[in-house]
Amino acid sequence: MPGGDEVVSLVDERGTVVGRATRRRVRRDNLRHAATAVLVRRLDGAIYVHRRSPAKDWCPSCHDAAAGGLLLDGEQPAESAERELAEELGITGVVLRPLLTNLYEDDTTRCFEHCFEVRYDGAVSHDDGEVVWGDWMPLPELGRSLAREGWPFVPDTRTLLERLCREGVGDYPALGLA
Repeated sequence: MPGGDEVVSLVDERGTVVGRATRRRVRRDNLRHAATAVLVRRLDGAIYVHRRSPAKDWCPSCHDAAAGGLLLDGEQPAESAERELAEELGITGVVLRPLLTNLYEDDTTRCFEHCFEVRYDGAVSHDDGEVVWGDWMPLPELGRSLAREGWPFVPDTRTLLERLCREGVGDYPALGLA
């Protein structure tokens, strides 16, 4: 699991790096930071949904459909996305397709996300302990799960999926969230 002493990039609302701070300080003071979000899709269109470890420093034990995390200071978004995919899901050697950038802010986190999608039909592993469960879901099934009141799902990815659905990106309207 990432340590609190990692140094990460602080950004403005357009994603321009304006400073740096430790992960611990970013979480404690809710500082705006750069992050990545990678949606993993099988060739048949299913999306990989996982549950985060109860030891995570943000949204522990919540479901998520994006691998990702904070950009380390000096790290490029694609480099971070590749690192996070390998760490969280054991996925390497895939082609990242940039989708969009997304500013997400609430009382618990403020991040400028660089969002990517990969197509992958191989094995997924949760070796680093950040993920405790995962499975493939068709988009309509994920949409129904997201519509269930009380289903614990990370809010930044929920907002990202709603935006992809609303804006008609790829087949994401199949989520039925618009």
